Amino acid sequence: MCIEPRRRLAAWACLLFGASLLAAYAGVSAQADERLPPRNAHASRFGGDWECSRGFHQVEEACVPIRVPPNAYLDAFGNDWDCNRGYMKDDQGVGCNSVKVPANAHVDDEEAFGTGWECDRGYREAGGRCTRVVVPANAYFAEFSPDRSWECDPGYRQEGEKCIAVRAPPQGFLVGERDEWACDRGFMKSADSCVPVAVPANGYLDSSGDAWRCERGFRQEGASCVRLVVPAGGYIDYTGNGWTCAEGSHAHDGVCTYDR
Repeated sequence: MCIEPRRRLAAWACLLFGASLLAAYAGVSAQADERLPPRNAHASRFGGDWECSRGFHQVEEACVPIRVPPNAYLDAFGNDWDCNRGYMKDDQGVGCNSVKVPANAHVDDEEAFGTGWECDRGYREAGGRCTRVVVPANAYFAEFSPDRSWECDPGYRQEGEKCIAVRAPPQGFLVGERDEWACDRGFMKSADSCVPVAVPANGYLDSSGDAWRCERGFRQEGASCVRLVVPAGGYIDYTGNGWTCAEGSHAHDGVCTYDR
């Protein structure tokens, strides 16, 4: 008689435990169902979620069709649209308006930016129109220059609205865009000529090739290089063309004096 209540209690405990397991399983199943892709969607390529199929876009928890307006097409990603060539999106971004191309221009490939057109070669945009560029003799149309309409040919230099020939003198050569000239090494500019660089004794041409410097132990004095007179307690400095006093002394009237 004492055993029967215990058996009943154990049975009730088993029933309650089983019910809790079923409830937990049902909850997990419900959560799994919530993660199932909606209609017109598929499992995400990155896992753990879902994404809309091509031609649809997500609105809350659903995938709705993308409305592609006339003169437009579904883009490469399949989740938006772009206008056809010759059309641009309107201000509201819901339709495509035809690009109005002025004379001497053509539709470009940047419908999403700017005006959707560009001037033909030989023309420049000004005030929404394409005007012809007048290219002078010995020049060419600067197609890729943002701020200049034409450039002079090599060997010519711009002066006003003309291109003037650049002539290098003897011992000279054209440089840069061949619109300037420089002198050979050992020569320097003097008006329109190249004259020899007069290098004095104990001097040498510097790295520029059109000037000179004094050798180490000499200093420049006018057009000459004179030997340095280094006093006792002094030494030639890092330039090689001057001197300084050793540590603990200082220069005074051309000599090195020691502090007392």
